[in-house]
Amino acid sequence: MANIISDETIEYVGILAKLELSGEEKEQAKKDMGSMLDYIDKLGELDTEGVEPMSHVFPVKNVFREDIVTNEDVRDEILKNAPGEKNGMFTVPRTFE
Repeated sequence: MANIISDETIEYVGILAKLELSGEEKEQAKKDMGSMLDYIDKLGELDTEGVEPMSHVFPVKNVFREDIVTNEDVRDEILKNAPGEKNGMFTVPRTFE
């Protein structure tokens, strides 16, 4: 499988990754990509008969709950800490004209 990695492929991947690779680095990348593809081929030889496909290692499920308001209106207490208040909102000094 390593034979399908061409110089053009390495050049294209370098462009996509926005990398400037030297000739030495391109050759090393070719070897690395080839060994990755060889490993993927090796994984393809495994017997997966009876193994259920999965998308996550751990079981994932959505947990929904009722959306219940649990805090009361404490606006007046919060506004006590404000530098100023007008119509139930904070007032602060202007930051621009």
